[in-house]
Amino acid sequence: MLTLAFDTATSVATAALVGDGTVLGERVSRAVAVLEASDDLLREAAVERTDLTALAVGTGPGSFTGLRLGLAAARGLAFALDLQVAGVSTLDALAAGAPGAVPVIDAGRREVFTLRDGEPVVCSPQEVDAVLCVGDGAVRYRSVLEERGAEIPPDKDERHLPRARFHAELARDFGPADNVEPLYLRVPDAEQKK
Repeated sequence: MLTLAFDTATSVATAALVGDGTVLGERVSRAVAVLEASDDLLREAAVERTDLTALAVGTGPGSFTGLRLGLAAARGLAFALDLQVAGVSTLDALAAGAPGAVPVIDAGRREVFTLRDGEPVVCSPQEVDAVLCVGDGAVRYRSVLEERGAEIPPDKDERHLPRARFHAELARDFGPADNVEPLYLRVPDAEQKK
């Protein structure tokens, strides 16, 4: 199986090309450049788009715009290449990259997205109860989390990135791209201001 995976839910987008469980390449970019990064991966691995057998895409939670970009890219590729798609939680991918850690994504509005009892939630950083925290929310709210006894790896530690290789690893239930939905835990900012 040759899977192209990407996540655009946070301020840093990741893409990976994974063949039969082996990472053939990985890229870090911005959400708007995820297709370019994906093209680079295919070129460097000397494979054609038509060689792909599946897509895995991050479903968030995260940036509303970033999520929409990633899902639109996945749907476009799936349609053009007749591929099945699996959605993978960005929180689950972060957790897979840092076993034993609690994933914490910056949600804006002085809030974070995290897992509580295995379920995604939005809460204040003061409500995160963990020994080890990873993700851009852990970096942003380092002082608050450390005051509560959490350990946060150094800012540049790769465990803070939702690496797309873990999306490919966790991907299950492949199906039509239209079946993959973003994980929104609250109303988008634009709708809330109405």
